[in-house]
Formats: sequence, structure tokens, C-alpha cells
Amino acid sequence: MTDPLTAPRGMDLLTLGVAAGPAIRGPEHGIASAVVVDDAFYLVDFGLGCTRAASEAGLAGHRFRAGFVTHLHSDHVVELPGFLLWNWGRPVNGFSSPVRVIGPGPDPRDGTRHLAGTSRLVASALDAFSYDIAIREGDEDRPPLAELVRATEVAAPEPGSAAAGEPFEVYADELITVTAVLVDHPPVHPALAYRIDSAYGSVTFSGDTAESENLVRLAEGTDVLVHEAVNLDYYRARGFSPAFLAHQENSHTPPAGAGRVAKAAGARRLVLSHFAGLADTAHWHGEAASTYDGPVDVATSGARYRVGGPSGAGGRA
Repeated sequence: MTDPLTAPRGMDLLTLGVAAGPAIRGPEHGIASAVVVDDAFYLVDFGLGCTRAASEAGLAGHRFRAGFVTHLHSDHVVELPGFLLWNWGRPVNGFSSPVRVIGPGPDPRDGTRHLAGTSRLVASALDAFSYDIAIREGDEDRPPLAELVRATEVAAPEPGSAAAGEPFEVYADELITVTAVLVDHPPVHPALAYRIDSAYGSVTFSGDTAESENLVRLAEGTDVLVHEAVNLDYYRARGFSPAFLAHQENSHTPPAGAGRVAKAAGARRLVLSHFAGLADTAHWHGEAASTYDGPVDVATSGARYRVGGPSGAGGRA
């Protein structure tokens, strides 16, 4: 297996996991993607299996810079604690310098429930594993984990405000700039899409969303659009409840809709991921290709795509 961090300098997308959740249907890992730029990598979401998938892809923790959470559904964050604990400190070739975890805050419309946002999610995970962390800091000479993991909650615009449809910057370093925009995943709020730009090209991640004009603006001219896809017929045929079906219809995008978004954005390649419901590759590809005439890939766990460069959007490696 080629180690993406010893490959020629450039930008790569790795779809570490492509399954929606939290149910396990089929063999794919839960939703998680990595973007590799030169000798650093960044994660978008932390679904079930992402820690092993990252390791198998050659993504050593000492190269990890930042992770971006699209929203706080469990299938997108369940393995965040595991990824941090398995990739921390020199004994495991993990990070020993500060890393960032960036994601949404709690829903400002929550009222009295006081539900957690990204910062409290991270703090609670470190507290829950405090026994293990303290032992390893003392016994294995690992650096203080709480000082290294820096959680930041995105200050997303209010829905309906003048700024609600406009992309805004959430992170930058010498290799990448990351912008975000609100997308439509009711009743979840905030739900975010992210775009990662480097000197080599760009990758845009839809997160979970219905068809979104905001996402079209964020993804304008992107080299690769990674977009979720739902097979509504799968759920209809199996007698799922009306409430569950309504959520799927109102909060997710069929592959033909993903194609429409890619076409409207002028994306140079569409990669389908976060598959809700099961279908064969021909179904996912054919539906998306019916509305978008660019290259369409049906991602699998562990797939790798070169991004940008002189040949354009690149393709599957």
C-alpha cells in the first residue's frame, strides 16, 4: 500500500468511511474523510471505524493537524475520542503538538436542555478517559493531552440572517484554508458543509443535507465535491415509519439531487459518500449521472483520489 504521506507532494482525498448510521448496514466504515496536503492530513468527521481506517491508510498521528465536524449526530463523531487516544504521543507515533477540533456549537434554539456542542463533547471525552490519560501521561511520558487538543465551536450565522447563505472562514494554516456554510439538515442546527482549499486544488464536503443553495455557493468551481446520498426506495420498501421516512426525505439528498448540486456549482468531479440505505454501484452512479455530466465516483472505504494538478480535478488512485 502506498503511504500517502511519502507520495509526491500534492493533495489527496481519502474516503476512510462512507456509510451513514448509526445502524450498521453493509461492510463499509462509518462516515469519515481525510484530506492529505504534502506531509500533513486533516479529517472531516469521525465515524465508526475511522481510527483503524486512518492507520491502514498510512496516516500517522504525528501528521494530524485538525479535524472538522459537520454536525453532532453520533455517526459523525462517535469515534472522535478513539481517534485522539490512539494517535497521541510518541509511543504510538502520534501528535505531540497542538491539534484542532472544529465543529458546531449547541443549537441556540435549544432552550432548557443544555445540550453539548463540540467543545463540551471534547471536554467530556477527555474527562471520561481521565484515568487512562493520567496513567499514560505519567507512566509513558506522553504530553498532557488536554493541552494539545484545542476545540473550537464555529460561530455560524443565524438562519434567515443576511449572512446565513454566505461561506465564512473557520481555519487556516500555511497549507490550507477552510471555509464553511450552513446547510439544511433539519432538525439539526447548526449543520455545516466545509471546503478545503490548498495550492493544489479544493475539496468540498456536503455534510448531511437536503439539496442546498448554500452548498452550491460554497462549492463553486471546486475540484471535488463529496456529497451524501440516500436511497429513499430502500427505506420505503422495508416499511420504515412515516416519521423516519419524513426525516430522510427532508434532511438528505438522493443521488440525482447530488448531481444537480454538482452541476450548479460547476464542480469538476462528484464523489458520492455517506450512503443512507443500500443500493448497488450502478444505482448510485446512474442516478447522479442523470443530472450531472462530469465524472462521478461511488466511493468505498479506503478509496483515494488525487486532487487538482495539471490534469484538473484528478481521479481515483
